[in-house]
Amino acid sequence: MASGTSATSGATNGTRTWREATEDALYGPDGFYRRPEGPAGHFRTSVHASPLYAGAVVELLCRVDAALGHPAELAFTDVGAGRGELVSGVLERCPAELAGRLRPYAVELADRPDGLDPRVTWLDAPPDGVDGLLFANEWLDNVPLDVAETDGGGTPRQVLVRPDGEELLGDPVTGEDAGWLARWWPLEGAPPGSRAEIGHPRDAAWSRAVGTLRSGLAVAADYAHHRATRPPFGTLTGFREGREVRPVPDGSCDITAHVALDACALPGGSVTTQREALRALGVDGSRPPLSLASSDPAAYVRALSTAGEATELTSPAGLGAFGWLVQPVGLAPAGLIIGPAGA
Repeated sequence: MASGTSATSGATNGTRTWREATEDALYGPDGFYRRPEGPAGHFRTSVHASPLYAGAVVELLCRVDAALGHPAELAFTDVGAGRGELVSGVLERCPAELAGRLRPYAVELADRPDGLDPRVTWLDAPPDGVDGLLFANEWLDNVPLDVAETDGGGTPRQVLVRPDGEELLGDPVTGEDAGWLARWWPLEGAPPGSRAEIGHPRDAAWSRAVGTLRSGLAVAADYAHHRATRPPFGTLTGFREGREVRPVPDGSCDITAHVALDACALPGGSVTTQREALRALGVDGSRPPLSLASSDPAAYVRALSTAGEATELTSPAGLGAFGWLVQPVGLAPAGLIIGPAGA
């Protein structure tokens, strides 16, 4: 929590809002996401956990293709692409009948990695006016935002941060920030020290991303929470080399906060869990029959390994608890995600 000391947003000593500090720390010239090892050097996402994840995205892509009537050109846009792991996995698993029509895009602020498939167009923003699937895996949690904390009198104030991570309270929250809090993360009546992450920059980022689709489906998969169960002290944290650390906005660590996906959703959008979405896309963690161990031991070992990976992706105590925000553009979502394979 911030100290009880107050300051204005124009304070000296390098004090800034969390949104300003995070923007530089993650995406500035020496930012965390521009480091050569990439995000995979510090944390493991669903993409890195198993190739089953890319396979599920391919299944979803095929469903979008069918819903769009198999257009002459189908876009797959990987937003927050890291070093291109997901788009590469999709290309590896794309069926031949779709591969010739697929236009893959990777959206990332870092430079294009060496060795990426030449078919992939590397961009710093999603392409406009395309038809297909836009998929943002753990992107919105890294869209910088500001933090509010209630002072001793219960007034929500802007949390300011110094380069060493020390916090102090700034001015009372007003304007667009106050309006977003009142609707999506109310702090009225909360005890002193209660915190909230002000999510309208993520709402706007998601709206812009969805707006680049002429038709198709947009999916955001991320750490998430909902209005009725917002965490009382927020979720802002850091990650470095696989460990959770104190968030310090100096470029040395990832800075992330869970996403209010219900606030991001546009009309027609819906939120489900990764567990339900992946199961609907054919990711099954059931153990193979023991009879296979006798008839084909090697196949049994392979099937057991696959089941273990599927279980990790869909565990309700882990990755399966992630939220999936499903946003159709000119399509009904029911047969694409929350439906049987091939719907």
